[in-house]
Amino acid sequence: MAADLAFDALADPIRREILTLLAERDECSAGELSEQISRVGRTAVSSHLRVLRTAGLVAERRDGKFRFYSVDRTGAAQDVIRMLQTLFQSSLEEAKAAAERAAGRGAERPGPDVRAM
Repeated sequence: MAADLAFDALADPIRREILTLLAERDECSAGELSEQISRVGRTAVSSHLRVLRTAGLVAERRDGKFRFYSVDRTGAAQDVIRMLQTLFQSSLEEAKAAAERAAGRGAERPGPDVRAM
C-alpha cells in the first residue's frame, strides 16, 4: 500500500525536514537541499530523496545534469493527508462529545454555593 511506504518514509526526521523545505520553496535541487540540511552530507540527502520519491511523496524533474525535487501532491501525499484528516476528525468528534457529556453532567450537579460559606 502506498500509504505504508509514505508513513515509513515520514518516520525519519531528515526526510520530514526535506519535505518541509520542499513545501516552503515549491522546488529545490538536491544541492540546494543539502546546503540547508547541515546534519547530513550530500550523499545522505540524495538517499533520503530516493526514499521519498519511491514512497510517492516527492516528484523529480530533470533539467540537464540537474535534478529538481518537489512535493508530489498527486501521489501518496494525498493518501497520507486523507488518512490523517479522517483520524483527527474522528478524534475531534470524540473529544467534542466527551466535553458535551461533561458539560451536561456539570449542569446537573451544581457546585457548593460559595455565598453560603
